[in-house]
Amino acid sequence: QVHLVESGGGLVQPGGSLRLSCAASGFTLSYYNIGWFRQAPGKEREGVSCIGSSGGTSYYADSVKGRFTISRDNVKNMVYLQMNSLKPEDTAVYYCATDSKSRGRRSCVAARGSYDYWGQGTQVTVSS
Repeated sequence: QVHLVESGGGLVQPGGSLRLSCAASGFTLSYYNIGWFRQAPGKEREGVSCIGSSGGTSYYADSVKGRFTISRDNVKNMVYLQMNSLKPEDTAVYYCATDSKSRGRRSCVAARGSYDYWGQGTQVTVSS
């Protein structure tokens, strides 16, 4: 059974950093595309970043480009989102997700409708 669990959220001051983790069970994470999404109160869930399978390409939304980095640890079956230079507008619940149809696909899209398994989310709050 596919299961994703996010962790690493919390309260951080503007300019600070956090590293989110996405732990996978029930499947080999490296074989599939993984996306990070976020949803702020009253807003639609938006794609932040994604990474293709087996060391494929990565994508970043313009709003986080240069500040966030997505990476994999295939041994631990985990994906990370390193978030630096955080801003108050980064405040949201962050979700990781996988596209079960993406096995072997090296490119990814951070489109919500492309992903069918989701974690429960982790809250990130950027505030002084």
